[in-house]
Amino acid sequence: MGNLRVLIADDHAVVRAGIRLLLASQQGIDVVGEAKDGIEAVAITRRLAPDIVLMDVAMSGMSGLEATREIRQTNPETRVVMLTMHDDEEYFFQAVAFGASGYILKEATPEDLLMSLRTVSRGGVAFHPSLARKLLDDYLQRVRAGEECESYGRLTEREQEILRLTAEGRSAREIGEMLALSPRTVERHRANLMEKLDLHNRTEVVQYAIRKGIISPHG
Repeated sequence: MGNLRVLIADDHAVVRAGIRLLLASQQGIDVVGEAKDGIEAVAITRRLAPDIVLMDVAMSGMSGLEATREIRQTNPETRVVMLTMHDDEEYFFQAVAFGASGYILKEATPEDLLMSLRTVSRGGVAFHPSLARKLLDDYLQRVRAGEECESYGRLTEREQEILRLTAEGRSAREIGEMLALSPRTVERHRANLMEKLDLHNRTEVVQYAIRKGIISPHG
């Protein structure tokens, strides 16, 4: 397996330089490029197909959120990890809905950032603990209110596999290749499991998977 290829997207040159310095000090990680906004991030990703884009949320022109959605549509094999100062549920859930595999705050330690990148490179997800805590608190509130029903046991083994892979950020094409299924079959299984669990979008799938312990919010 080759080195992890990372693209850094941030509108502050000094931030990009600091992240590059950190990543360059690590064995097994190559910084393949830098982008100052979402438009550049999309264009460079199309050209270089990095393994991970480390993406700021708020950038001029095209935001990091918009760029994440575009990248996941055009380069589904590329993972996106948001690195931002915004400890905001709305940004977080939107990033997840657009296909981000990680959401890390800039207050995180270098060790946490590196661990998150490696986790995402292995197909996992990495969310900042404060945001993961909000998901768990919401779950506990609904359990106490009697709103959380147990439906996981109604899923077939195949649906459980597809639930986990979807929550990890895999596209229908990727899941199909992993399970020897057509993308259309994957989509059918995904629609069935979401109906059984009363889930309506990818954000809710990720929240459910974290609450059930199917994926780890900390990677």
